[in-house]
Amino acid sequence: MKSKGIWHLSEMIINQHHGEVPQNFKDLEAMPGVGHKTASVVMAQAFNVPAFPVDTHIHRLMYRWGLSNGKSVEQTERDGKRLFPKERWNDLHLQIIYYGREYCPARGFDLDKCIITRQYGRKSFINEVLKEQAKKK
Repeated sequence: MKSKGIWHLSEMIINQHHGEVPQNFKDLEAMPGVGHKTASVVMAQAFNVPAFPVDTHIHRLMYRWGLSNGKSVEQTERDGKRLFPKERWNDLHLQIIYYGREYCPARGFDLDKCIITRQYGRKSFINEVLKEQAKKK
């Protein structure tokens, strides 16, 4: 399915956009396999348009850090855009992802390794982690 989507996406770029990747969300999101997150990444990284792409890493971390309620990635994106200066969005989403992979992973999370969660995180999440750690001992 992915290769089929890439084929059709390529056809659209050639036939509808004269061989150029479109530089707007509407046209990007109209392509097969391109959702809002992918369109945001393209706009930010390829065209330097401020965007705050939210993937599962950012969604998880912003919840853990008490910066979003975790209800939806759409809400997390709105919260991130509200909290952080627009000129930082393009770099910040990558920095959060890299930080999360290194210090705050979904599996094998260690409260001692993640300074941000440990010092500023959502209390309910921290208590949950501490309770799990106590069970293991």
